[in-house]
Amino acid sequence: MTAPTAEDALAEAGQSRRVGDGRFKRILLKVSGEALMGAQNYGIDLEVADRIASEIAAARSAGYEICLVIGGGNIFRGFSAAAKGMERASADYMGMLATVMNALAMQTSLERMGVDTRVLSAIPMMTVCEPYIRRRAVRHMEKGRVVIFAAGTGNPFFTTDTAAALRAAEMGCDALFKGTQVDGVYNDDPRRNPDATRYDRLSYHDVLAKNLAVMDSAAVSLMRDNAIPIVVFSIHEQGGLARVLEGEGVCTVIENDQVAGKD
Repeated sequence: MTAPTAEDALAEAGQSRRVGDGRFKRILLKVSGEALMGAQNYGIDLEVADRIASEIAAARSAGYEICLVIGGGNIFRGFSAAAKGMERASADYMGMLATVMNALAMQTSLERMGVDTRVLSAIPMMTVCEPYIRRRAVRHMEKGRVVIFAAGTGNPFFTTDTAAALRAAEMGCDALFKGTQVDGVYNDDPRRNPDATRYDRLSYHDVLAKNLAVMDSAAVSLMRDNAIPIVVFSIHEQGGLARVLEGEGVCTVIENDQVAGKD
């Protein structure tokens, strides 16, 4: 099967090559490891990786600066392994290594589409990727490269959500985009409850107070403290990332109380 190109995704999204309204120019995209499984029960579906890569390539072609954090749950979940009796720190390190595998797969898909990509790992492994150095990552982005941050924060007991929030702050991103299995944040799982209500806008306080399953509390608090909006959308909708970036797609935006319309 031929991988979709950046132009295909742009055409699907009906987008012109422009930088939208200028609100979000540099973003961090957080993608779960499960998103790479497709219909499989384990591992990486390369066709799905290519499709997600086409979304990223389309946004990059439209002028956006993109960096990514990809989870590792399609290969190994440290928290789940710890719950079964494995020592937590070792389990988390294994989960970090799974994110490196996913990052390399995504790099391969992006570079097949002609997108210059760099993988930077918080756990140094010079034979397969670069070590994470903030200034180096910023420089890569300034040169128009897509940067993929692997191995979480490099520390156990932190999720890839927290790693995504940390890197978004370090890179000076305008927003953290979280690509999920559904098209926003709901008050219940819409895949199990057809009456679940989707939110268009929320404040950070709403998410924390209502214990909504968006990101872990440390990640939400870090985004609140740095006033970086969180945009939740479906990673499985063709052209969805480009549409949301242009302000036309379906999503939930999480930001400060004043902007979200709270007192």
